[in-house]
Amino acid sequence: MAEVHVQLAAETLFNIGPLPITNSILTTWLVTAILIGFAYIATKKVSLVPSGIQNIAEIMVDSFNDLISTIAGDKTKVFLPIVASFFFFILFGNYLGLLPGIGSIGFYEYHQGEKVFIPLLRSINSDLNTTVALAIVSLFATHYLSIKYLGLNGYIGKFLSLNPIFLFVGILEIIGEATKILSLSFRLFGNIFAGEVLLTTASTKLFAYIVPIPFYFLEILVGFVQALIFAMLTLVFMVILTQKTGH
Repeated sequence: MAEVHVQLAAETLFNIGPLPITNSILTTWLVTAILIGFAYIATKKVSLVPSGIQNIAEIMVDSFNDLISTIAGDKTKVFLPIVASFFFFILFGNYLGLLPGIGSIGFYEYHQGEKVFIPLLRSINSDLNTTVALAIVSLFATHYLSIKYLGLNGYIGKFLSLNPIFLFVGILEIIGEATKILSLSFRLFGNIFAGEVLLTTASTKLFAYIVPIPFYFLEILVGFVQALIFAMLTLVFMVILTQKTGH
């Protein structure tokens, strides 16, 4: 019997024309559908005295709003939808990947004479493509907001200057902006992928129903912390890049 193990790259299930559909993409669609469905139900019948799902949604948004307002100040209303979207998408993606069946239900295929297990669903953030895409969206959103608040001239002035010292610092800033993609994506990917490997390894050994339990609690914490770190770093980058150079 073939051993179940976690592949570094997401496995392709089928193709739509030239586009390969991987198990992490299917999970991404599922997470997106859950979040959209939750938002629709929570806002379908809004009442002044919230109850049920609306109450849960308001608690989530209000708590995050209070957190962001301590950093963003009067820009909170603009930054909140973006930062909260990152947080809840990553959080739900991390937690969905911990549910039974995710990564363990699938089929076997033969590749070069070797029997390989292909899971139908896979944690979205254990795929580097997903985390890089999130990091790129974060970077583009940050620079768009910088242009919006500072204007094109003010934005360019943060990186280019006639003063040689400020010009050198600006070049370093440009390099730093590029490395943010690596920083955001690899931090999230590394922690989630490592947790997936750990749980898979623990689940295939003796006492498979007992040994993984402490690791599941650890991964619940890690999933929350990594979602919060990604969201807060995005927020801090937005605040810094939308401030005038003199600040």
